[in-house]
Amino acid sequence: MPVATPTVESRTLPVLGHETWVQVTTPTAPRPGALPLVVLHGGPGMAHDYVANLAALAQETGRTVVHYDQLGCGRSTHLPDAPAEFWTPQLFVDEFHAVLTGLGIERCHVLGQSWGGMLGAEIAVRRPASLVSLAICNSPASMQLWVEGAAQLRAELPADVRDALERHEAAGTTTDPEYLAATQVFYARHVCRITPTHPDFAASEAQMEAEPTVYHTMNGPNEFHVVGTLRDWSVVDRLPAVAVPTLVVAGEFDEATPATWAPFVERIPDVTSHVFPGASHCTHLEQPEEFRAVVAAFLAAHDDAAAPAGDEEPGEPR
Repeated sequence: MPVATPTVESRTLPVLGHETWVQVTTPTAPRPGALPLVVLHGGPGMAHDYVANLAALAQETGRTVVHYDQLGCGRSTHLPDAPAEFWTPQLFVDEFHAVLTGLGIERCHVLGQSWGGMLGAEIAVRRPASLVSLAICNSPASMQLWVEGAAQLRAELPADVRDALERHEAAGTTTDPEYLAATQVFYARHVCRITPTHPDFAASEAQMEAEPTVYHTMNGPNEFHVVGTLRDWSVVDRLPAVAVPTLVVAGEFDEATPATWAPFVERIPDVTSHVFPGASHCTHLEQPEEFRAVVAAFLAAHDDAAAPAGDEEPGEPR
């Protein structure tokens, strides 16, 4: 008997004078009351490919799953000549709402991974009526906490690796092969503990390296040398404003160390958390079934309570 497969449609939407690429995965058997899930990828600038496997939640939960490549990366409009001040969290908050409008989504769940979780928090503190729940996955509540966590993890690296990182960062030679090799030691421990590199992660990484404007401008040359425009970013003091149920997840060996995501748990009023033993930053790639099971249970718990009595069911994406 053939296995049912979801319908997958991709197109671009006009967003803020540019084009944002979106992919909508629709289950073969939609579950009544199951609201759409919008997935926010990380980076900033890493494209959606490395979180593409979350589309499996469509069949598993009977809900529409939306991915999109944020402006400046992947299949969306690239803007290599845009000034640094163009790339702000508000830009990506506005893009998110434009995507919802373009797809006709009135209410949805949001899952953000890494930078995507930071963006999800930025969206949530503004209390949009469209947001039903938020899953913050492998994300820090401030870049200062992120840098401090990275320093802690770097201190645990072999001495020769630490030396290579420090020498090249001081010299500004962060494209030197020795430096790049040293970064891979960190990545193999704390970013994605899959060997060889998962092809979805490799696809996002290759796109970012081919056109790194967003990542290099907002973050810096890699995950732990943060010198971009986000270096002073924080949502910590605004977290009590989050008014929707929130799930916070991380991996045991995550570069998002417990101290980086503790403010989410401490300050968001309605929050639960889950740590995946043996996993790192790309938990969804390392332990995909376990990750999706935790997310699916959270989404299901907050579907039916989303619409007040008498409200019509929100429309599916057009």
